[in-house]
Parts: sequence; C-alpha cells; structure tokens
Amino acid sequence: MTRILRPLIMGLILTSALASCKKLIDVDAKEVLESQNMYKNVFDADAAVIGLYGKFLKLAEQQVVLNELRADLLTTTANADDELRQIEHHNAQPGNRYTDPKPYYDVLLNCNDILRNFDRMLRDKKILEADYNVRYADVATIRSWVYLQLGIQFGRVPYITSSLPNLDALKQVMASAEYQPVSFDNLLDSLIAVQEHLPFQSSYPAATSLITTVDGYATTKFFINKQVMLGQLYLWRGKGQDYHNAAVAFKSVMETGGTGNFFTYRITGASKADNNDIAVSYIRYQEENENSLVNNNNQGWRSIFARAEDKLFGYEWIWYLPYNTLFRPENPFRKLFSSSQGSYLLKPSQEAIDNWNGQTQKNNFPYDARGPKFSYNIINGQPEVMKYQYAPGTEKWFLYRAAALNLDFAEAANRDGHPAIADAIVNQGIQPAFGKILVNEGDPYIFDARKSDNPSIAGDWYLNAGLRGRASLYSVPVMTDSLLSIEDNTLNERALELAFEGARWSDLLRIARRRNDPGYLANRIYAKLVKQNDPNAAAVKAKLMNPDNWYLPFQW
Repeated sequence: MTRILRPLIMGLILTSALASCKKLIDVDAKEVLESQNMYKNVFDADAAVIGLYGKFLKLAEQQVVLNELRADLLTTTANADDELRQIEHHNAQPGNRYTDPKPYYDVLLNCNDILRNFDRMLRDKKILEADYNVRYADVATIRSWVYLQLGIQFGRVPYITSSLPNLDALKQVMASAEYQPVSFDNLLDSLIAVQEHLPFQSSYPAATSLITTVDGYATTKFFINKQVMLGQLYLWRGKGQDYHNAAVAFKSVMETGGTGNFFTYRITGASKADNNDIAVSYIRYQEENENSLVNNNNQGWRSIFARAEDKLFGYEWIWYLPYNTLFRPENPFRKLFSSSQGSYLLKPSQEAIDNWNGQTQKNNFPYDARGPKFSYNIINGQPEVMKYQYAPGTEKWFLYRAAALNLDFAEAANRDGHPAIADAIVNQGIQPAFGKILVNEGDPYIFDARKSDNPSIAGDWYLNAGLRGRASLYSVPVMTDSLLSIEDNTLNERALELAFEGARWSDLLRIARRRNDPGYLANRIYAKLVKQNDPNAAAVKAKLMNPDNWYLPFQW
C-alpha cells in the first residue's frame, strides 16, 4: 500500500476493495464498491466515504459556473464558448453541459447506495453504532448539500432517497406515471427534516480513522460541516423560528475553538507587529504607502487562498477539497480563469470591479484591496481571477470559510431581531460596536468582548474585527429601514469578500425569494450586462422579472 492511502485509513483497502493503490482523491466509490460484499467492516465504510468525496469533487466546475456566471460578478471573455454565453444570458439551450443535472444525481445515487449499505452493516453488526453514526451523518449531509444546489438551480427536482442502481434506473422512475418532482419549498422541508434527525451532528471526532494527514493535507477540513448545512437550510426556508435556529447552528460553529480561543472562525484583524495574519494589512509605520501592502502567499488576506495548511489556514477554512497534479479529477479552475495555464474563459465583471473601487480604506486609498490586489489582477491588460491560482500544484475547491459563516450568522441575526450584532459583524466587530463588555442578548447572541488587565479578563470575542475591519475599510452606514439596510449591507459585503467562490447566484436568489422581489435579482444582472454594453441586457432583465425564469429547465 502506498504511503498516500496507508496512513489515511490504517489499512483501509487491504482487501480487494482496491486492486491497485490509488491516490486519495483518485478513488471513485463506484469503482471501489461495486458489490454489497465490499461493505465488510469500518475500513470499507471509510473507502465508500472517500470515494464519494472523489465523485463529489467532479461537480466543482459546474457549481462555480452556475453560481457565478448567472450572477453579477463574473462574465465571459472573448475565448468563451456559446454554452458559457448561454449561461450568462439565462438562455441555456438543450444539451448545454453546464445545465445537465446528471452529474449531481450521480453523486446522489452514490449517497443513497452508501446509506443503504451502512444500514445493512449496522443491522448485520459489521460496524459499531458510533462508527455508523458519524459516517451516515456525513454522507446524508453531502446529499442534502447536493439537493440544495439542485433546488437553487432548477427549482422543481426529483427527490429520490431510495437506492437505485444507476442513472438509467432513475430515468425510468421519473418517466413513471406516479412520479412527481417536488417544489423548492417542499424540498427544503424534507432536507431540514433529515438534517434535524441525523444520528450525529458534529464534525468527525479526532480519533476517527478518516481524520489524518495525507501527502501534506490534513483531512479534517475535507468533510462537510453538518451544523453549517442545517443553518443554511433554515436560512433558505425562513419561516417561524428558522432564523433563530439558523443563528444557533452558525454560532455553534463560530465557537468551534471553545473558551479561550480568540482566532478560530472569529474574524480577527491585522497583526501589526509582524503581519502574520489573514487581514488586509500594511507594513507597520508604512500604512500610508500603497506599496507597503502585505501581498504574498504567506501573509495577509491573499494568503487565505495560498498559504500552507498551518494554524492561520485553520482559523479561516471550514471546508475545502484539494487538487493536485497527481490526483483526479484535474483542477477545472485553471482552464476557466488562467491566461497562462488555461483557456481564460471567464473574468471579473466591470460591476464587480466597480464594487471594489467604490470602497475606501482606512488609510483613504480609494479601493478595497480584496479586489484588484487579491481577488483579481490585471494581466496583459485584462482582469484575471486569482483566488484559484496562487498555489500552483496544490490548488483547492474552496467550499466554505469563516467569512461566509460570519456573514451567514449576520444575515440570520438581523432577521431574528438582533440588528446591532449583525451590523457589528459586517462592519468593525463586537468590541468596537459595543465596548469591552459581555454582550448578552440571549443565546446565541452572547459575545464576550471584555478585555482587562486588572482583573485579568480576555473574552473570546475581544479581537473580533468584523468583515470590513479585517479588510481595513470604513463601515457602511445603516439607513432608515434597518432590517433591509443591514441585509443589503450583508449581501454587498458577501460580494466584496466571497466573489468567485461559487455562491453569488445563491445569495441573490435567496434574498429575492425572501422579499418576493424579482427586481432585487434582475436589476443586478441587468446592471452587469449594461456596463459591458451587452445587447441582451434588457431581454435578460425582462426574463428575470418572472420568478419562474430564475430556475433552469430540468432536462435529462
């Protein structure tokens, strides 16, 4: 067994599960576990989980293209093909590879098959209940994530949780007279019911055989966070106590480090002494010199996407999957975004560029450095997305990080009647907004921002800098209707912080659905196209003013 798989599963595939020794992400569940006979013990269960994530990784290109190109921050280059242009113009034709739901259902059928076999293993006492619980919950949560993405993109979709042998069998089920797709609203209800009743709600325990270091990668961050998934589902549904429940779920993750941990997922600011941070920062005493911006792979905000998996990496990243030249599948982002290593098919929109250029840093530089310095660069006269290019050979699919978590919490808190806390998280942080106090607005709105030398007190949240504080930007004001104003500020901050990471269409759609306001979504897409002198701008806006057209046609 190679040194890659051997430490991962402690002899995971020492049987015929793998006839050859493959790299971690090269393992495909369908190839590894063709037969129920392969589910003999916990190591076979681990093989199934790793294989599932390998298959899941194949969704990356489709996921990023649909969630970014359909929205307002990304546009096509002259090199783009017609299928990409169809996506941008919300005019996808039959056969467009990016609107094919089959890759998503290929993952879903794997989930269903694995869950069925896990149930059988538990029944036949081939796996301990504790081992069953953590792996079952992980696979079920991946299934919920995939179904949520299908709902976001297609609206009404087949919701299948029974085990089927292949996609052809699923096609036959959909063709039957009894079959009916479910609405997005009903899908959310079903997914929430599943997530609420998982047998395990936390991350994999450290002693689990799946948690190890493989070829330089710590697998801890490979696996989806169940509380984040539950919180997002509540945020999407938005009924009754959903916003409160979402805030509870998100806050449980924000405090992963426990008491006395000031940094993990807490959005802290610049470390002025040595610039060993993940903030927008300048060399100490040279803050008025634009050339002193900390801009390298090991320090500052850029390093979020480039640094090795060290302590600061762990402060920000919650979920990612790695690419490597030795792994399969290949990294699709190089092809999409790079002019030197790929085909340069997609680039930042002028709307995204203007968003960043409309901000002011605290040293009064008239732009948000997260944009032109870090998220994109001008290369050979053209804007080029850089987030996926900073670490050649060890690129990643960025799935979820602390910035998104804090903004999700702010969105939920604002709707749950705690606007001041939401505003603090978006802007400069808890202590600058409330002072050195224990903020207590009831669970989960308790933030200890105290700092005192006598008596010695250091609250867990006293270093929280807020999203704009970490970016060294002035605060954005709150207008008359504070609920809508803070929600708008939160959405705008998501664009500045999370651009190109595969969530923008989801964000616009969620707010438009919540407000029952087609213009909220349509006007942003229109503004992007107008700035590009796109002749399709008016037609796209008119189409998106009808909520039925927010969703892609479900064509098998």
